Amino acid sequence: MDVQLYVYDISRVSQQFLGTQIDAVYHTSIVLNNVEYYFGQGVQQSYPGTTHHGEPMEVLHLGKTEIPMDVILDYLQSLKQVYTPESYDLLLNNCNNFTHDLSTFLVGKGIPDHITGLPETFMNSPFGYLLRPQLDLAMQGITQAPTVPTGASPSAPAIIEPATQPSKSVHEIDSNFELEELLSSASKTCAVIFFTSSTCAPCKLVYPAFDELAEEAGKWGVFIKIDLNRAYQVAARYGVRATPTFITFLKGQKDEEWTGANETDLRGKVRLLLQRATFHPHQNLDLGQLIQSSTTLISFSKVPPLDKLIQKLGDSSTDPAVLRMKTFLTNLNTSTPQNNPMPDIHAFNIFLAHSLRNPDPTSLFAVYDLLRLALNDPRIAAAYAAPQNFETITALISHVTSGATAIPYNLRLITLHLSCNLFPHHALRTHALSNPRFTTLLSTLLTTSLLDLSHTTTRIAAASLAFNLAASNVRARIDGAELFDDGTQTEMVAGIVEAVRRETESQEAAKGLIMALGLWVYCADVEGEVVDLVKVLEAGEVVGEKRGLLGAEDGLVKGVERLLRS
Repeated sequence: MDVQLYVYDISRVSQQFLGTQIDAVYHTSIVLNNVEYYFGQGVQQSYPGTTHHGEPMEVLHLGKTEIPMDVILDYLQSLKQVYTPESYDLLLNNCNNFTHDLSTFLVGKGIPDHITGLPETFMNSPFGYLLRPQLDLAMQGITQAPTVPTGASPSAPAIIEPATQPSKSVHEIDSNFELEELLSSASKTCAVIFFTSSTCAPCKLVYPAFDELAEEAGKWGVFIKIDLNRAYQVAARYGVRATPTFITFLKGQKDEEWTGANETDLRGKVRLLLQRATFHPHQNLDLGQLIQSSTTLISFSKVPPLDKLIQKLGDSSTDPAVLRMKTFLTNLNTSTPQNNPMPDIHAFNIFLAHSLRNPDPTSLFAVYDLLRLALNDPRIAAAYAAPQNFETITALISHVTSGATAIPYNLRLITLHLSCNLFPHHALRTHALSNPRFTTLLSTLLTTSLLDLSHTTTRIAAASLAFNLAASNVRARIDGAELFDDGTQTEMVAGIVEAVRRETESQEAAKGLIMALGLWVYCADVEGEVVDLVKVLEAGEVVGEKRGLLGAEDGLVKGVERLLRS
């Protein structure tokens, strides 16, 4: 996708409001995929060229981006936390700061220096200092005006909003092959078939109700409409001769069949079917502490003395990318985000890649720790969700899990901390866990680290990673999906059970492992491999043996023990 910078000059109003002509006051916006994004009353968007700023004085081509649109929208969501309406400052935190950050994310470079540097040049003059109050007041109505309403037009591009999960539509089919595919997709949920015909007047009376029920069901049910006049082979297969006829399926098995256009009957039967399809026996258990824990993912945000950390890099400590990152990290707690622009991620990635080509065990710890610290900032975390940036993270984790060289304890520990810091940010977590190659790396890192009997801190960090993986998966599971295949899940569960069995020293490690194990099993397929595995490994007994170690956490142990034995 092409990325453009729209440049506006709003200084034309300076003579009118200030009595003095200012040569240029730039307002900029980013145009991407036929949408113009800019900062005024928070992060706003419009059709290109239709904002209250009028026509741009200049359009600059910044480059192209291959970043998926859903990742870009997630990044924009993270910028909304920084660029709020209240934070707007005409000269110190304005639209140009926003476009600079967005441009850096999209194409790896910011906007031209003569635009970003104008406020400083202006304010450094006595004239600018004296006019500052008047300029703020005069420009506020221009820079922070509401978005101009645009009339609907068939040819106008739709403004892109953050993606939402689409409702399950009604499938209209006319072949047995199509029906088998749809029923197969509903083998773990439910399906409703509505046999109708174009000449059936009573059928049409319940069309709206059937469509509404499909909307309500979402991904938890497959709704199918079949016209007997076109799909007589399907009707013959099920012996259907009258319309309307309804047939329901629950978890792959035929459940019920009835006829008649009774809307109340239809709604009642289908809603009961959906309740049965979504119910899991684990939901009857009292697991409040365990379920509540899954809402907060674990990260490691402690900041060490940066000067000492940078010194460990040796000759690389003077690399410009390192120095820019150091400045950024130093300012995180002393400056507002808008006054602490993102460092050059592309240059920092080059530094990280170079470090792996010449791995020095002493300096690699500091390299990984710099990235761990950077990921605590939501803007940088979102930036690393972009595929070209995420490859750097993949290379770092792969270096530790490849087994090509012996990995020092401190490097393994900081890799676990770095891995945990991928999870709190939605876009980065989503990208990481949708990448099979990367999830395999995380699984390897986890299972090898759990068996480190010499270092308690490694086991605690591994338990944190196990918890984050399990908590992320159970969120998806409750929504009807799984982030990991059966093989990956059973590998991790087996490693966790063995780690719980061996843990005799650390209450913190044992607690994290037991919570992770509980979340891996919670609402899993009762006939699936995970549930079978915990029974074979007698995981309930293994957890029960840790009551003495956990002491005050006895309630958690009992809850997970009941879950594993159910």
